[in-house]
Amino acid sequence: MDLEPLRFSPAFRRLWLGNSLSAIGTQMTIITVSLQVYALTASSFSVGLLGAFTLVPLIIAGLYGGAIADAHDRRKVALGSSLVLWAVSATLAIGAWIGVDNVWWLYGLMAIHSGAAGINQPTRGAIIPKLVGTRLLPAANSLNMMTFSIAMMLGPMLGGLLVAQYGYRWTYTIDAVTFTAAVWSVYRLPPMPMAEKPTVRGLRSVREGFQFLATQPNIRMTFLIDLAAMILAAPRVLLPAIAALALGGGETTVGLLLAAAAGGAMLVGLFSGSLSHLRRHGIAVFVSVCLWGLCISGLGLVVLLALGHGGAAVASPIWVILAVLTMLAAGAADSVSAIFRTTILQSAAPDHLRGRLQGVFIVVVAGGPHVGGMLAGASATVLGEPWVLIVGGLGCVLAASALMRWQPSFLAYDAHRTEQGVVEEP
Repeated sequence: MDLEPLRFSPAFRRLWLGNSLSAIGTQMTIITVSLQVYALTASSFSVGLLGAFTLVPLIIAGLYGGAIADAHDRRKVALGSSLVLWAVSATLAIGAWIGVDNVWWLYGLMAIHSGAAGINQPTRGAIIPKLVGTRLLPAANSLNMMTFSIAMMLGPMLGGLLVAQYGYRWTYTIDAVTFTAAVWSVYRLPPMPMAEKPTVRGLRSVREGFQFLATQPNIRMTFLIDLAAMILAAPRVLLPAIAALALGGGETTVGLLLAAAAGGAMLVGLFSGSLSHLRRHGIAVFVSVCLWGLCISGLGLVVLLALGHGGAAVASPIWVILAVLTMLAAGAADSVSAIFRTTILQSAAPDHLRGRLQGVFIVVVAGGPHVGGMLAGASATVLGEPWVLIVGGLGCVLAASALMRWQPSFLAYDAHRTEQGVVEEP
């Protein structure tokens, strides 16, 4: 693992440590709120409504929050939004301690939390290049991806265990306490006033960001290729049916497959030193997206073979092992793609637009899997789960190849030229 960003920048080191603790606490809270909503309603539909109450504020705040980050001192924007996130965590804890049992209370607080995150995440993304410089961006993003992967594995597990052993009150309280580390790390950042003040504000500022994006094919391609991967090859919503029909093991198998994807991303972080030396970031993104698609097709093939051997009723552990391995490889490929897509965006975007483009990035990352999940669920009723995975994975590879044929300059993207201030032609 390349630890140079942690040694080079004390501010980044504090930010990374604070984010690491708060990310685990946030994932704990997400699963805890889901458990509490189900305990109050006994309805999976009510749990699913959490997605609507969180996605819409995240999209709106992500787009507008990036404009806020480009118009004001980014330290102040990050600190203000972090305080709102901490206040929501504290309010959830207080509500649990005083016995507030109302599902609309939880919906409302999570909507506020999602809106604040929509401002906080683009702002933090825009801050990182200032802390570590362009050369160390791949290593810094690798460290952040590893933190996120660990949080995705540990957070839900710890949340479930703590709720089972100690109840909602202590689980929410632990999240509120851990989030103080994130607030402290942002508070310790140096002031970051904007050197170039925006000429327009409000919605016109958001439109200016999209107008710039329309002129930058390489940055735009980081969004398009991710949408291709997440819309065409989204396995998450199919996992419960796969476990029930083909692999056996029910919820345990679903948990193993999700943990394997996060584990693959974590392994990339642990062995990410070699990634820091790669200059051809466009090729790295294209290859990793193709590998993601092939892994999803591989998962579908495993499921198809398991069904051919009797399905869940006579499932052999070998099918679960093969499925876990494909998800492990898929998680690693997705992590490499995310590292270099983020690096291209942070390094190629001018500083005065970086917040707005990070906001678009957040919307794409959040929205793509939701659209892909709806498409996969609808397609499964016609094709069946294994064929949705096989066709979707191959479709992802074909779509990525078509995008590269349409915009070949992305494959020629050279990080060294960007560091030297060379603007690549469309």
